[in-house]
Amino acid sequence: MSKQLGKPLLAASTLSAAIGLALAMQALPAQAQEMKDMSKMPQVVQDNMMRMQKNKLEKCYGVNAVAKNDCAEGAHSCAGQATQARDTKSFVLLPAGDCSKIQGGKLQAS
Repeated sequence: MSKQLGKPLLAASTLSAAIGLALAMQALPAQAQEMKDMSKMPQVVQDNMMRMQKNKLEKCYGVNAVAKNDCAEGAHSCAGQATQARDTKSFVLLPAGDCSKIQGGKLQAS
């Protein structure tokens, strides 16, 4: 892969992860309460949660490519660790409302 193609993919993946975490905070108020003390979370998770809130992003499950996910629900520790495409437990962060427009996209893990 050329260097020119790699940079946009990396940027998109990073943005997607950040958005997913931020949406998770908005979508799950109980979790948001537990996560108020973000100082214990890895920096990438903190950054993603802030971007998610700021950009009104939501988690979209089942639409990832292998190793192109933002995080997951109990499947693995987080970004870039999906071992299968369209994993129903892995999510990518998308602008609110876009997940329902993608075949197989779901707002909750299955």
